[in-house]
Amino acid sequence: MFVRITFARMLMAGLAFAAVGLPAQAQNFPNRDITFVCAFPPGSGADVLVRYFAEKVRPHTGRAVIVQNRPGAGGNMATEFMLRAKPDGHTIFVHAGNTVASNQHLIKNNPIDAVKQVKIAATINKQGFFLTVIASSPHKDVQSLTAAMKAKGERATYATTANSGVIMGALYKQLAGLQAVEVKYKTGTEALKEMESGAVDYALHDPQVAMQEARKGTIRLLAAATAERLSSVPDVPSMNELGYPMDLQGWFAAMVPMETPDDIVLTINKWFNTVLATEDAKEFLTKFGGEPWISTPEVGQARLVKDVRDWGPYVAAAGLVPQ
Repeated sequence: MFVRITFARMLMAGLAFAAVGLPAQAQNFPNRDITFVCAFPPGSGADVLVRYFAEKVRPHTGRAVIVQNRPGAGGNMATEFMLRAKPDGHTIFVHAGNTVASNQHLIKNNPIDAVKQVKIAATINKQGFFLTVIASSPHKDVQSLTAAMKAKGERATYATTANSGVIMGALYKQLAGLQAVEVKYKTGTEALKEMESGAVDYALHDPQVAMQEARKGTIRLLAAATAERLSSVPDVPSMNELGYPMDLQGWFAAMVPMETPDDIVLTINKWFNTVLATEDAKEFLTKFGGEPWISTPEVGQARLVKDVRDWGPYVAAAGLVPQ
């Protein structure tokens, strides 16, 4: 009897010790509501994407998933908000990884070091920005638009919102020899209103707004800012094939502070990969000009490092000065 009791006590003590030895976060994550941070205002294209994944990921967490909109500074305000959060996986920044990378070159004295401070928990999609005109525009292709904008000279105007659009617009302007004036807007919807009024001649739209409005028949897609045509819109040529060399492929990801434990990162990765494997997610992303991108945290991190390196020359080639 004594031997059996002693062994039982030793076994219980060993299990208790093992539990103490395990990281606390591995045992009870998540232990409260989760926040998805969005870098754009409610109703924007990015907001639609973030809220979609908040809804789809929620059942896998067993917790509520709340979306917080933190617009400003080209996404840097939202990035800083995420980085100031406790690195325990309960605050997740759902945003374009390429924008976080390009901000390293577009923002003067940027307080964020993306390579050292941002960890990619899961990749979400691959997408491209679009050169667009209002549906009533006489321009059916880039060649026609370019000729008309050259004729207008400094009276030509174009709309941008996010970093990819800013760089795409600057590269197109430089490569085509245009003098068009850039007008920045907070959201693609605001830019659309200005296009409809005739205040701007063309726009560089994010895929969410571009695809949605193209389906409505509001705007016309002239070209994508990718090296090759996107499978989601095979009839739309790439800027590259039209003689304007660029490969500004965008990609959304779930990001957390670098100090976030690997076991938590893997859990977040599993949540997103499970959602991305569904037909519903594929249909949603394709509808907005994107393609699901299921990968590991390591693959996503490598892409972030690559983009931080590669986007510098794009910013320089576009003649953009860090602000």
